[in-house]
Amino acid sequence: MIQRTAILALMTLTFSLSVEGGEIKILKVWPKTPPGPAAKVNGPEVDRQKPNDRLVGGKTVMKITNIADAELHIYPAPKEKATGAACVICPGGGYNILAWDLEGTEVAEWFNTIGVTGIVLKYRTPTGPHGDPGKWQGPVMDAQRAISLVRSHSKEWNLDPERIGVLGFSAGGNLAAHAAVENGNRLYEAIDDIDKTSCAPNFSMLIYPAYIAEKDGTLREGFDKVNEKTPPTFFVHAANDGVTPLSSAILFAELEKAGVPAELHIYPTGGHGYGLRSTDQAVTHWPIRAAVWLKETGVLGD
Repeated sequence: MIQRTAILALMTLTFSLSVEGGEIKILKVWPKTPPGPAAKVNGPEVDRQKPNDRLVGGKTVMKITNIADAELHIYPAPKEKATGAACVICPGGGYNILAWDLEGTEVAEWFNTIGVTGIVLKYRTPTGPHGDPGKWQGPVMDAQRAISLVRSHSKEWNLDPERIGVLGFSAGGNLAAHAAVENGNRLYEAIDDIDKTSCAPNFSMLIYPAYIAEKDGTLREGFDKVNEKTPPTFFVHAANDGVTPLSSAILFAELEKAGVPAELHIYPTGGHGYGLRSTDQAVTHWPIRAAVWLKETGVLGD
């Protein structure tokens, strides 16, 4: 019900929805027409979920598309648990749809349980028809602007501007990885004071990220910028994932070469697209290890 209500807010600049434990806020990412390649929309925003879709953890998955203008859906951490940390969440979907609940709102709700404000990025989709690099350029701009927006609101939202991260799944993992390796190198010209605030994430979490490595193990365009200032990164992948686990492995190796703290988990089985819904596959227990990593790296505070 929350997600369906949020869709109706498309024409407003800000929107809020009271729910148990807090208030979800929705903000437009851009004040005017966004820069970069536009989404190839062919109608109004729509959820392409069907009753006979593949089940994940016993439930279907929302498949939102035709998103011409990016939004932030902000799930503030409960006051009694809030650590001051926040994370921008990028759902996957091949740059054609967004797995909105599986890899978005459910993740924000999980972050809330460990005291982190979860911020789901509804980035421009579909952009897949552009091919490389056009398919990721606009969404990466959306993510960079999102990080600057969150950081610029850090005092108002009781957040630590030095503990703002980015997490992504699949194509969203590709998007998050680009934002991480760019590390503040904005892909668009600054348009206002918000863009004077850094768009560099303080940490990144890449869950079965896509389109980082070629099948022969070479890095794709844009990922040769890893250096000692790239943020600490947490990876999860399954060895039998059709989206090659080399994307995680090779980027992890580049981070190691640069001396950047990174943690890599590759499970023998698990496939692709499980989000954080628990199943009998060991890979779906990754949030347990992720919470420990967030604590060990200081993201959750002292």
